[in-house]
Amino acid sequence: MSSRQPLDLVPRFSGRGYDDEAIAERRRWVEAKTGASLESVAAHSMPGPGMRGNIENAIGAVQVPLGVAGPLLVRGEHASGSFYVPFATTEGALVSSYERGMAALARAGGVEVRLERDENRVSPAFACLDVARAAELARWFAVAAADLVALAAATTRHGRLLRVTPRQVGRHVIVDFDYSTGDASGMNMAVRATEHACRWAVERSCAESFEIFSGAESEKRAGAALWRGGKGKWATAGAAIPAAVLRSMLRTDAPALARLSGRTAAASLAAGASANNGQLANGLAAIFIACGQDVANVANAAVGITRFEELADGAVYASVTLPSLTVGTVGGGTALATSHECLSLLDCAGTGRAGKFAEIVAAALLAGELSMAAAITAGELGAAHDALGRNRPGMPQ
Repeated sequence: MSSRQPLDLVPRFSGRGYDDEAIAERRRWVEAKTGASLESVAAHSMPGPGMRGNIENAIGAVQVPLGVAGPLLVRGEHASGSFYVPFATTEGALVSSYERGMAALARAGGVEVRLERDENRVSPAFACLDVARAAELARWFAVAAADLVALAAATTRHGRLLRVTPRQVGRHVIVDFDYSTGDASGMNMAVRATEHACRWAVERSCAESFEIFSGAESEKRAGAALWRGGKGKWATAGAAIPAAVLRSMLRTDAPALARLSGRTAAASLAAGASANNGQLANGLAAIFIACGQDVANVANAAVGITRFEELADGAVYASVTLPSLTVGTVGGGTALATSHECLSLLDCAGTGRAGKFAEIVAAALLAGELSMAAAITAGELGAAHDALGRNRPGMPQ
């Protein structure tokens, strides 16, 4: 295509085109351009104006099958009681697997969950002329921390800058801005506040320039740095499962689960992985889609460690540790009608509910880890997918 040739852009409309007629007209344009039928894309319950802030060039909505698993018995500081958890997924056998784990954990007395940290981080990089000036800048940030906290506070009513931590790398300085973000996952708020603070810093220091993302914050990516904390909620869930429950409901035992735990830990170490777990990404993606979370955060939220430890009485202690559980109950996609309903199903919609939602998610993930490990040790993983997860062309619908 010539650089002078006009681009055939998607049609623009007044107010960005969120009314239903503009969406329909844009969809018809795409159908004419591609020859594809978008009849199913058009058939949804989501009003166009409600999509504002979540999508551009809207043409409809994609629907994902939604299932529910439970009861999940949670004993946390924010969540307490039995819950039925929504999962939006196209992977057959996934919901059944999580429900089996939930049932076993309920018979064992439930899941204890604790949240240790609740933060989000932006780590901009500042460039200086040389190493000496970079060292000077790092010291300057330590002195200017109180001013930066005040600057950040002026940009948001919901977030709070907790600390500023500079680290010199050559002639650059990477600065961690760690925020409390309330009931939102809060990345947009943190970026906006940090950009404001960075511009102020460049005007008053020896920094030449800055980039808002250095990569050190591990935003939407896996990384060992997540184990420092400060990126989402640090959640730990655990339960002791008696031998009788392991045998009758999961067809496994504590020695087998403990052996599997040790072997996968060794293999993960050999692979250079930043995590060791079975299927955290499965559960996170399905719950995130159902509940209006930013699904790309699965990349960092799935960094976690699952452990199975044999106890003296034949029981096993199962636990999962999640250093970067990035969830929210306000903002983002949580206000979309279906997302709001799924959060409401858990009594987690709106303000004051983010801690509760995080504890439920962590407990649900433990259920999935337990069920998958049991299936592996019992030699049943393939059979479960054969029975529930096969969807070949030509199969009856």
